[in-house]
Amino acid sequence: MANPFDLAGRVVVVTGGLGQLGRQFARALIGQGARVAVIDVARDDKRIAALSEGIDTERLMVLSGDITSRASLEQALASIEARWETPFGLVNNAALDSPPDAPAAENGPFESYPESSFDKVMDINVKGTMLACQVFGGAMARLGRGSIINVASIYGMVSPDQGLYEYRRQQGETFFKPVAYSISKSAIYNLTRYLAVYWGLKAVRVNTVTFSGVFNHQHDDFLKKYLPKVPLGRMADEADYNGAVVFLVSDAARYMTGSNMVIDGGFTAM
Repeated sequence: MANPFDLAGRVVVVTGGLGQLGRQFARALIGQGARVAVIDVARDDKRIAALSEGIDTERLMVLSGDITSRASLEQALASIEARWETPFGLVNNAALDSPPDAPAAENGPFESYPESSFDKVMDINVKGTMLACQVFGGAMARLGRGSIINVASIYGMVSPDQGLYEYRRQQGETFFKPVAYSISKSAIYNLTRYLAVYWGLKAVRVNTVTFSGVFNHQHDDFLKKYLPKVPLGRMADEADYNGAVVFLVSDAARYMTGSNMVIDGGFTAM
């Protein structure tokens, strides 16, 4: 029996592919035989070097592109088709969240959350994902095959627990996990369901993956409150989500569409 996880010959696009998880997805897909086109808003030589280390770089393409611009995505598609062929897979990984060191207003109370911050997050996380689906998914649908993976978050399923950030308020900060990221990630679920139905007869599968936090040397006070909420007792490692991405691009998931795969260490089970 042929290996259903074999991706040999398939072209897969990974948006935000130079980020912490994007690099992992790209390397895992290449490891299964895929050719991967990474799209990121700006080239970063150090991140490209980290991505390229130890892999077959003949199966890697790095493109600068803005997912909020349809013209930019169409240019990326043309470059991919000129070198390889129309993509089979799309991993909508690019996203924006407010970092812990964002301006005080951005991490302040909901009542005064800036409209400009809301617009920027929604523009990238929702509009950008939709445009990538239009451009790359549309090309897949014309050929009658493909797989789209939209990356969501536990904070699209459940509300952020503001108690996790109490230590910052005890330090004198006015800090709350902002609202826009949660709204944007919850929108991904119905975009996925819509497209799964819309493109079902075109054999383009569309699924969501819901991930929880990845360990990145978070503050000890945060970890002391976060880890007891996870039945597995730890935050995710960078590579913990690779299997889900490979699975959903592969023929092992050929009868799976419109679904949400939750991989969170059990966070949302409690």
